[in-house]
Amino acid sequence: MIDKRPFSALGGADHGWLKARHHFSFAGYYDPKRMSWGGLRVWNDDEIAPNSGFPPHPHADMEIITYVRQGAITHQDSLGNQGRTAAGDVQVMSAGTGIRHAEYNLEPETTRIFQIWIEPTKTGGAPSWGAKPFPKGDRSGKFVTLASGFDDDDEALPIRTDARVLGATLKAGETATYPLGADRHGYLVSATGSVEVNGVRLDARDGAAILGEAELTVTALDDAELVLVDAA
Repeated sequence: MIDKRPFSALGGADHGWLKARHHFSFAGYYDPKRMSWGGLRVWNDDEIAPNSGFPPHPHADMEIITYVRQGAITHQDSLGNQGRTAAGDVQVMSAGTGIRHAEYNLEPETTRIFQIWIEPTKTGGAPSWGAKPFPKGDRSGKFVTLASGFDDDDEALPIRTDARVLGATLKAGETATYPLGADRHGYLVSATGSVEVNGVRLDARDGAAILGEAELTVTALDDAELVLVDAA
């Protein structure tokens, strides 16, 4: 089962400095049919204007993954962590017992991100933050794990949940596969380009909620940049 969720049908808000589209219920957007997908709770498609951003605010008991599509995001938190995560790279914050953070676009251009929230397997634990570059060339033609709750994924950023976040870049005509498993919840978005997922067409920034599919076969109709969540 693949439930296509067109970008044009997503919830959203325009705050001037922030243009947000929500794949799931979030803030002022509520749809009882789109509360979560397995452990995946939030997938926001955000455009942040230059020299603006989210002032300090708290989180607890959530795994928050930020995939930067364009520009860069600058992070500061109550643990003293600071860092700039640029396009193609990923940052992860495990909120644990509680953390305050701010996210700013200090660049001269619009920053575009996917922000993904996944519920942790266990609540509590010390909060943490980390970031890592993932060159697009390293994921050319295949899915690469960016963040993971599985010990075997030792090259990925760690998250405290039964899930993976993966990325791939495909040239037009290329195909990549991923062994999702029929009991897993998949959610796939093409950041750029159109693709077919097990025969279902997705255009740029459409979402696909996937269940009951043992394997995913993704074929790029255009040059495409993909992000996939594999969650319990």
